[in-house]
Amino acid sequence: MLTVVPDLSVSLPADGPSSSLIDQIVREGARQMLAAALRAEVVAYVGQFADVRDESGRRLVVRNGTAEPRTVLTSAGAVEVTAPRVNDKRTDPASGQRMRFSSAILPPWARKTPQVTEVLPLLYLHGLSSGDFVPALGQFLGTGTGLSSSTVTKLTETWKAEAAAFMNRDLSQVDYVYLWVDGIHLGIRLEEGKLCLLVMIGVRADGRKELVALADGYRESAESWADLLRDCARRGMRAPVLAIGDGVEGRP
Repeated sequence: MLTVVPDLSVSLPADGPSSSLIDQIVREGARQMLAAALRAEVVAYVGQFADVRDESGRRLVVRNGTAEPRTVLTSAGAVEVTAPRVNDKRTDPASGQRMRFSSAILPPWARKTPQVTEVLPLLYLHGLSSGDFVPALGQFLGTGTGLSSSTVTKLTETWKAEAAAFMNRDLSQVDYVYLWVDGIHLGIRLEEGKLCLLVMIGVRADGRKELVALADGYRESAESWADLLRDCARRGMRAPVLAIGDGVEGRP
């Protein structure tokens, strides 16, 4: 197991005017652990192909220096990473294309960890505007690198596209036995006049629960619910055995 023992006799890099010693130790520890893990990953990859050589007896997979340093936003804050590189001269027998090493720990395109990415839509829903992400998260993570207003704007477009794909998916292949429907009133970014979130949760025959539909509506009006139900029917959803809605009079 890797263990980080910070040398306090050497001054740690300052992360900012308000960065405490414990924050600096945590970030320096995270940097050292990540660097050690990346080195171990490359050593294992190169060692795996140590016997693969060309006609002249030279190894086809070798270390090839390091990549340019980059800052990665993690749950421990902003960590500077200098990843080792690999020169892989092998070719794929099927396609003839050059083989390439890709780190499972830190992909080439990664600038923030999944944990940081997952929290961004939650902050947006709670009212943080795209222009506020950089200063707000910069105070918490030590830097706002990778979180410019344009980046957040692109993320919101991606979220909208994912939501549209979810709300237009085919429901004909799923059989919901039970269905719960209810409206949730939230003080978040909703279009003017659409003040309620309509939620449908279904239970499959095997007992698994899943979100069926999510849409904004006007004060849980009958027409809003009818629109959502008609949309689900249009996408192939079959009638459940039992449907339950808050405030709805029961029927045999």
